[in-house]
Amino acid sequence: MIRLGSDDEIDDSGASVGSAEVTVDGAGIAVIKLSGEIDMSNVDSLRDVIEPVVQETHDRVDFDLGALAFMDSSGIALLLRVAAKAGSVHLRGPSALVRRMIEATGLSDVLFIDP
Repeated sequence: MIRLGSDDEIDDSGASVGSAEVTVDGAGIAVIKLSGEIDMSNVDSLRDVIEPVVQETHDRVDFDLGALAFMDSSGIALLLRVAAKAGSVHLRGPSALVRRMIEATGLSDVLFIDP
């Protein structure tokens, strides 16, 4: 498992903190658990953790969003970047807000929301 970030939502400088934990499930699918907050202040650090996983995975990457408190458009852009490189991206446990954002923008054809 690879982990970036901490459990605190705001660091000492006032910037948002998000984390990414990478595991592989029983079916051999890479699962990236995002938690905390993802915005333009920390998305580059998260991308550094996620990119190597995407380079090794050629057909599917799952994101577990159950512990994600907030995600702005830079987080959506990160998911789309992964979708462009991986065969498919599935989202597990997105909040109602994230689900609506993906569906309203027509991205549910690219970012598949698992029930």
